[in-house]
Amino acid sequence: MSSFFEIFDIYLLEAVLNGILLGGLLALLALGLNLIFGVIDVTWICYAELVMIGMYGMYYLVQYYGLSYYAAAPIAILLVAALGALLHLLVIAPLLSAAPINQLLATGGVLFVLQSFATVAFGIDFRNLGIRLPLLTLGDMHLSYSRLLAFAAALIGMVVVYLFMTRTFTGTAIRAIAQDRQIMALMGVDAKKIYVVTSALGGALAGLAACLLVLQYDVHPFVGLSFGPITFLICVLGGLGNFVGGFVAAFLFAEIISLGGLFSDLEWGYVLAFAFFIVMMFIRPAGLLARRS
Repeated sequence: MSSFFEIFDIYLLEAVLNGILLGGLLALLALGLNLIFGVIDVTWICYAELVMIGMYGMYYLVQYYGLSYYAAAPIAILLVAALGALLHLLVIAPLLSAAPINQLLATGGVLFVLQSFATVAFGIDFRNLGIRLPLLTLGDMHLSYSRLLAFAAALIGMVVVYLFMTRTFTGTAIRAIAQDRQIMALMGVDAKKIYVVTSALGGALAGLAACLLVLQYDVHPFVGLSFGPITFLICVLGGLGNFVGGFVAAFLFAEIISLGGLFSDLEWGYVLAFAFFIVMMFIRPAGLLARRS
């Protein structure tokens, strides 16, 4: 009986650690979406599809152009950053004064356009980068190097964004506009320029996430469905635009998914995460860290 509990404790600890590693990646995804909503006040339903485009970029740069993973990653990040800025200029900017439902429908339309484009351009075959990283063995526990790399890179990316937001003039302007758009416009801040920079930064974070996810997922036109909905729910649970709330919610969701997968199939972990979200929406409809009235 004691050996059973020892084995169970090892599996439990391994599940907790894997949840932490997954949480870092989910927090990175939530950061990009929260940044855009917090500054521009528009929710990009198509955010996960930008990640999908970045994953295809990584695949072709490595497999067809022969670049190393580390040489291809900056190019893919810049590609998705440019796509984010282009999305703002062509779709979001003309709709800034429109009703929120029109903005949601527009970004939802972009979602289907990107999925259809990827289907026509790349086909529906599942593609793999072909990089196989070993497992890290700690006693009887086994942790994936790809998840460790993704966690470390996600944390570094979040720290870089934090330093940019707190140590640069543009970052300060972004935070100021997020707090009060009207006053900052009166103080001479070019809101249109800040919006484009924010969209590019959100796209860059999606590109970074793509570089990390391509090590763990096959690339196909609908890969965004694997993490897009959960990212959106994390942002809602944390409070749309609330960076700290999104960070906390990401790790909560990740642990629920990981521990749910320990006691049953991984799919049940997602079911439990969605059920937790529904319950919390009754308890904290404005988000985990929202102030009570």
